[in-house]
Amino acid sequence: MAEGKKTGGRVAGTPNKATNQARQAIATFVDGNAHRLTEWLDQVAQGVKTEDGEYMVPPNPAKAFDMFQSVVEYHVPKLARTEVVGDPDAPVRVEGAFDIFDEVLKLYAAQRLTE
Repeated sequence: MAEGKKTGGRVAGTPNKATNQARQAIATFVDGNAHRLTEWLDQVAQGVKTEDGEYMVPPNPAKAFDMFQSVVEYHVPKLARTEVVGDPDAPVRVEGAFDIFDEVLKLYAAQRLTE
Protein backbone atom coordinates (compact mmCIF):
# COMPACT_ATOMS: atom_id res chain seq x y z
CA MET A 1 0.00 0.00 0.00
CA ALA A 2 1.43 3.31 -1.03
CA GLU A 3 0.82 6.22 1.35
CA GLY A 4 -2.62 5.01 2.52
CA LYS A 5 -4.02 4.52 -0.98
CA LYS A 6 -5.26 1.19 -2.24
CA THR A 7 -3.51 -0.09 -5.33
CA GLY A 8 -4.53 -3.13 -7.38
CA GLY A 9 -7.31 -5.60 -6.60
CA ARG A 10 -10.87 -5.80 -7.85
CA VAL A 11 -12.78 -2.76 -8.95
CA ALA A 12 -15.59 -1.90 -6.53
CA GLY A 13 -18.85 -3.63 -7.46
CA THR A 14 -17.20 -6.51 -9.29
CA PRO A 15 -18.43 -9.83 -7.84
CA ASN A 16 -15.76 -12.21 -6.59
CA LYS A 17 -15.12 -15.49 -8.43
CA ALA A 18 -17.04 -17.69 -5.97
CA THR A 19 -20.17 -15.52 -6.17
CA ASN A 20 -19.97 -15.38 -9.95
CA GLN A 21 -19.52 -19.17 -10.21
CA ALA A 22 -22.43 -19.80 -7.82
CA ARG A 23 -24.72 -17.53 -9.85
CA GLN A 24 -23.70 -19.23 -13.08
CA ALA A 25 -24.29 -22.68 -11.57
CA ILE A 26 -27.76 -21.71 -10.35
CA ALA A 27 -28.64 -20.15 -13.71
CA THR A 28 -27.45 -23.29 -15.54
CA PHE A 29 -29.45 -25.52 -13.17
CA VAL A 30 -32.62 -23.44 -13.57
CA ASP A 31 -32.25 -23.25 -17.35
CA GLY A 32 -31.57 -26.99 -17.65
CA ASN A 33 -34.46 -27.99 -15.39
CA ALA A 34 -37.08 -25.41 -16.34
CA HIS A 35 -39.37 -28.05 -17.84
CA ARG A 36 -39.09 -30.22 -14.72
CA LEU A 37 -39.50 -27.22 -12.44
CA THR A 38 -42.78 -26.40 -14.16
CA GLU A 39 -44.02 -29.95 -13.57
CA TRP A 40 -42.99 -29.87 -9.91
CA LEU A 41 -44.65 -26.52 -9.30
CA ASP A 42 -47.81 -27.73 -11.05
CA GLN A 43 -47.87 -30.81 -8.80
CA VAL A 44 -47.59 -28.66 -5.68
CA ALA A 45 -50.22 -26.20 -6.92
CA GLN A 46 -52.71 -28.80 -8.17
CA GLY A 47 -51.91 -31.60 -5.76
CA VAL A 48 -51.03 -35.24 -6.49
CA LYS A 49 -53.72 -37.91 -6.25
CA THR A 50 -53.26 -41.61 -5.60
CA GLU A 51 -55.05 -44.25 -7.67
CA ASP A 52 -57.99 -44.29 -5.26
CA GLY A 53 -58.55 -40.53 -5.71
CA GLU A 54 -57.13 -39.41 -2.35
CA TYR A 55 -54.59 -36.61 -2.30
CA MET A 56 -51.05 -37.77 -1.60
CA VAL A 57 -49.99 -34.11 -1.87
CA PRO A 58 -52.87 -31.67 -1.26
CA PRO A 59 -53.24 -28.70 -3.65
CA ASN A 60 -51.34 -25.66 -2.41
CA PRO A 61 -51.03 -22.86 -5.02
CA ALA A 62 -49.65 -20.40 -2.47
CA LYS A 63 -46.79 -22.78 -1.61
CA ALA A 64 -46.07 -23.29 -5.33
CA PHE A 65 -45.87 -19.52 -5.78
CA ASP A 66 -43.51 -19.18 -2.78
CA MET A 67 -41.31 -21.94 -4.21
CA PHE A 68 -41.25 -20.23 -7.60
CA GLN A 69 -40.26 -16.91 -6.01
CA SER A 70 -37.46 -18.55 -4.04
CA VAL A 71 -35.92 -19.92 -7.24
CA VAL A 72 -36.43 -16.76 -9.28
CA GLU A 73 -34.75 -14.49 -6.75
CA TYR A 74 -31.44 -16.25 -7.42
CA HIS A 75 -31.86 -16.04 -11.19
CA VAL A 76 -33.17 -12.47 -11.46
CA PRO A 77 -31.53 -9.96 -9.14
CA LYS A 78 -33.68 -7.99 -6.73
CA LEU A 79 -33.74 -4.22 -7.07
CA ALA A 80 -32.37 -2.41 -4.08
CA ARG A 81 -34.39 0.33 -2.47
CA THR A 82 -32.82 3.74 -2.63
CA GLU A 83 -33.50 6.79 -0.54
CA VAL A 84 -33.14 10.27 -1.93
CA VAL A 85 -31.75 12.59 0.69
CA GLY A 86 -31.48 16.23 -0.23
CA ASP A 87 -29.91 19.28 1.25
CA PRO A 88 -32.34 20.91 3.73
CA ASP A 89 -31.37 24.33 2.36
CA ALA A 90 -31.93 23.25 -1.27
CA PRO A 91 -34.62 20.53 -1.26
CA VAL A 92 -35.25 18.32 -4.27
CA ARG A 93 -38.30 19.61 -6.14
CA VAL A 94 -40.45 17.34 -8.28
CA GLU A 95 -42.97 18.89 -10.62
CA GLY A 96 -45.58 17.19 -12.71
CA ALA A 97 -48.69 18.06 -14.65
CA PHE A 98 -51.69 15.77 -14.51
CA ASP A 99 -54.73 16.02 -16.70
CA ILE A 100 -57.30 14.03 -14.77
CA PHE A 101 -60.17 15.15 -16.97
CA ASP A 102 -58.84 13.18 -19.98
CA GLU A 103 -58.48 10.03 -17.85
CA VAL A 104 -62.02 10.37 -16.48
CA LEU A 105 -63.37 10.76 -20.03
CA LYS A 106 -61.49 7.64 -21.18
CA LEU A 107 -62.87 5.61 -18.26
CA TYR A 108 -66.40 6.90 -18.90
CA ALA A 109 -66.17 6.05 -22.61
CA ALA A 110 -64.84 2.57 -21.87
CA GLN A 111 -67.61 1.99 -19.33
CA ARG A 112 -70.29 3.06 -21.84
CA LEU A 113 -68.90 0.64 -24.44
CA THR A 114 -69.24 -2.30 -22.04
CA GLU A 115 -72.87 -1.46 -21.15
